[in-house]
Amino acid sequence: MPKALVRGSINIDEFYLLPHIVRPGETIASTGFSRSTGGKGANQAYAAGRAGANVVLDAQVGADGAEVVKLIASGGVDVSRVRVIDGEVTGRAIIQRAADGENSIVLHPGANFAPSSGEVDLAGYTHLLLQNEIPLDDTLAYLRAAGKAGIKSVYNPSPMPSREVLAAFPWDCLSYLIVNEGELSDILAAFDDTPLDAKLSVKDRAIAQMHALHGAKGFAKSVAIVTTIGPEGVLVLDVKGPHPEVAYSPAAKARKVVDTTGAGDTFAGYFVAMLMDKGDDAPIAELIPTCLQACAITVENAGALESIPARADVEARLALKE
Repeated sequence: MPKALVRGSINIDEFYLLPHIVRPGETIASTGFSRSTGGKGANQAYAAGRAGANVVLDAQVGADGAEVVKLIASGGVDVSRVRVIDGEVTGRAIIQRAADGENSIVLHPGANFAPSSGEVDLAGYTHLLLQNEIPLDDTLAYLRAAGKAGIKSVYNPSPMPSREVLAAFPWDCLSYLIVNEGELSDILAAFDDTPLDAKLSVKDRAIAQMHALHGAKGFAKSVAIVTTIGPEGVLVLDVKGPHPEVAYSPAAKARKVVDTTGAGDTFAGYFVAMLMDKGDDAPIAELIPTCLQACAITVENAGALESIPARADVEARLALKE
């Protein structure tokens, strides 16, 4: 049976509603406060679990993270590999949200960056999902182990590493790369900074960049590239055929956009779940509509992890279109 490991972060997101972003030396009262579970590892594992996948989260929290871990487990995620780090706090995102919509965010990595055991255990797993909110050495160790073991790996490089890291990254160990159009540009620039026609649309520009990255010296041609282009949809460069072409899938319609937080993580988690469900030999483009519908439902609700829909709700919405 397919089984996925998500090696990633867990955060506690704290939101403060303010008249404006705090200026240096200023003290102002918050007009509202909320707290939610976040971190790209937690969000993506939760999305995969809600999609019905057999998924395990490998992460670290402080002693203050018990309720957070319980919430993640409620989404069908195996949290047996979540470790409690003595003397550390769970990672934090302190988010100022101004009345005009402006955000200011302070990140504290906390337990996410505490030293791990250094052991990479992938026995029994068929898929691996990685992001960039844990130490880079851990990400690289898990990716190289997956490549050696023949495990299908998915990488969502957010936050974006430096150009030097990208150029030296072990791309030959990776199976699937999930990026947005900005991240795609950053990765391509590490290999080829030739400017494109500024008049190109977002979609056409991303297509050109995907072909350029696929053909770039130093980037593995075995890596499938999935690029999200916001409300326009998703582009997929599948590498199963002899001549890879880019397929386009339009975004699913959201009934009302309330909060876009977590949409990208929903996509990544559902993508891995669909890979596990349909099989790695299935054309990637066939997996995308379900992922996009999940994203549409996510943005209709406030919050990140809490807004991720169950697979049954996604399929019910898809059935309305048939």
